[in-house]
Amino acid sequence: MSAQGAVDKTEQGEPQGSLEQEPTSAWPLSSIYIALIIYASLYPFQNWRDQELNPLEFLFAGWPHYWTGFDVAFNIVGYAPLGFFLTLGFLRTGRSKAALLSGMILATSLSLIMEGLQTYLPARVPSLADLVFNALGAMIGSLSSYVLERMGLLNRWSLFRRRWFITSARGVSASLVLIAMWPFCLLFPSVVPLGLGQIHARVQGALHDWLANTPFLNWLPNFDVQAQPLAPGVELVCVALGLLTPFLLGAAVIKKKWQRMIFLLIVVACALLVTGLSTALSFGPSHAWSWMSAWVGAGLVLGLFLCLVTLGLDASSCDVFLIIVITVQLFLINQNGVDAYLEQNLQTWEQGRFIRFHGLAQWLGWIWPFAVLALIFYKIVRGLKTK
Repeated sequence: MSAQGAVDKTEQGEPQGSLEQEPTSAWPLSSIYIALIIYASLYPFQNWRDQELNPLEFLFAGWPHYWTGFDVAFNIVGYAPLGFFLTLGFLRTGRSKAALLSGMILATSLSLIMEGLQTYLPARVPSLADLVFNALGAMIGSLSSYVLERMGLLNRWSLFRRRWFITSARGVSASLVLIAMWPFCLLFPSVVPLGLGQIHARVQGALHDWLANTPFLNWLPNFDVQAQPLAPGVELVCVALGLLTPFLLGAAVIKKKWQRMIFLLIVVACALLVTGLSTALSFGPSHAWSWMSAWVGAGLVLGLFLCLVTLGLDASSCDVFLIIVITVQLFLINQNGVDAYLEQNLQTWEQGRFIRFHGLAQWLGWIWPFAVLALIFYKIVRGLKTK
């Protein structure tokens, strides 16, 4: 039976049990979210020390004297998605009876482990309040997932996925996960709007620290040469390619042209709104659109044009163009140095409340293009093996 036939029969009231056995994005999303929580909880991973304290001592230290509404909201919101995805994963594997409890217990256990490990980090302070609010967030997420599934609303996502996406395509779940992550990657400030993957200066700096006081330090090429800012025309190209990348990633798994057109509108909206939000967080709401220069606007127009040109490409062609686009953008953007103005801007993320997700947002922005490349090469290798 065709996928469309299955959808039609489901809409006519036939059993939907097969939906629970389909591949689900809940597990990859859970795994990625766990990794992000670990990173955010233990950042900056420096100066580990043993104070000869029980790592669970914070459980008996009482309620902290200083905590804010932001702390409460951050801890609840931070763990709600994890509870949601874990519970959904168990529901999709047919373990509906234990799904709700399993999701809450696993998410709360992760919070307990992270708080305990913070005992060994001088920059972090374990807190009973954090654990309680994390557990509350996990419970809210798990209950939401369970209730929505029992109401049949999550099955609508399965039907939507069948209508819109090539569910038989290799890596479709991973592609959807990366697409969902893309707006969050844009939150961290960058020199070029939509310019993800700028790792050259950081990698070179890390290598310099690792190789300090060794003869291998001389092997680093031109370490003392300051990279020059991008020329306006190059910045224009980087912005255009930054818009084209998520569109091609989605187009490779979306079925029809009109669906790709709607997806393109969503990509453009996310690019504008999230970049504006990132700028507002850094400089204040009155400066939310200060990043929109004439060259950036021209880059967005060029990117939109390229998306329309590639609207009718098949999935394989989208993958090939995606490799070219990401490679070119990474090459161009990593020719750019991190200017003093940006460094001063980043200090606001490294202090105060931004420290809680500074490392997380930065990490996402760095690795996202490389994760997309890894996915494309994985699809190519798997395709060659099946021939």
